[in-house]
Amino acid sequence: MRIAALQYCAGATADITFPTIETLIARAVDKGAKMVCLPEAASFLPANRDALNQLAEHTHDSPSLERLQTQATTHKIWLLVGSMLMRTEDGKNLVNRSHVIDPNGVITAIYDKIHMFDANVADGQIYEESAHFQAGDQPVLATADDLKIGMTICYDLRFPHLYRQLARDGADVLMVPAAFTQNSGKAHWHILLRARAIETGCYVVAPGQMGTHADGRVTYGHSLIVAPWGEIIAEAQNDEDVIYADIDKSQIQSARNAIPAITTQPALKPTRHV
Repeated sequence: MRIAALQYCAGATADITFPTIETLIARAVDKGAKMVCLPEAASFLPANRDALNQLAEHTHDSPSLERLQTQATTHKIWLLVGSMLMRTEDGKNLVNRSHVIDPNGVITAIYDKIHMFDANVADGQIYEESAHFQAGDQPVLATADDLKIGMTICYDLRFPHLYRQLARDGADVLMVPAAFTQNSGKAHWHILLRARAIETGCYVVAPGQMGTHADGRVTYGHSLIVAPWGEIIAEAQNDEDVIYADIDKSQIQSARNAIPAITTQPALKPTRHV
């Protein structure tokens, strides 16, 4: 399967962002992509908290999701909606939620981001995702044709046990849609993504946001696709872009045969404090 990862700068509303998304999806399909992956906060990054509360949609009646389902059916592709900022079913909370849509427009998998981004990365903003979003509590492994897809979002990347569990459960490809900050991206983005691939023997696909958004945050870009041995197959830079990779499952098995780390689970004694 040829997978494409989209990189762009989400606008303050879905109406602003969708023309870009649809243009880039068409570009990916023209290059033979059978699965297209969008970044975190795919449809919008709001100007402020009040705007977020006003714009967040429900999964069961989301106009944005319906528009993306139409894209999947029109182009006959799998679509990973990296994440959307949405309301829970009861409407009381917000979630950072990823969806997989099949070529018939059916939502086949939903994942809520587990690890909340509560951090100060010295860019002038304090990030307190847990103050506004309800965290997920369960890893999700989706299926797209013959590929097993491990679903994660952005800050999850810093928690390697999640990726090990997904790989041990059968993941071929690990998805890391993101809106990484400029400061943390420069320091850690490439290293962490390559590490997750090397540790698991999985492909890693990481579509990212780039540029300056309505709330003033600056995202890093540099969307990546990494091979199971840790090589960077494709990388965007700091502009709107589409990157591609052809997934070869034999490369997954080759990496795991060479270094069978995910099948090794030694029983450790408790840490000795001296």
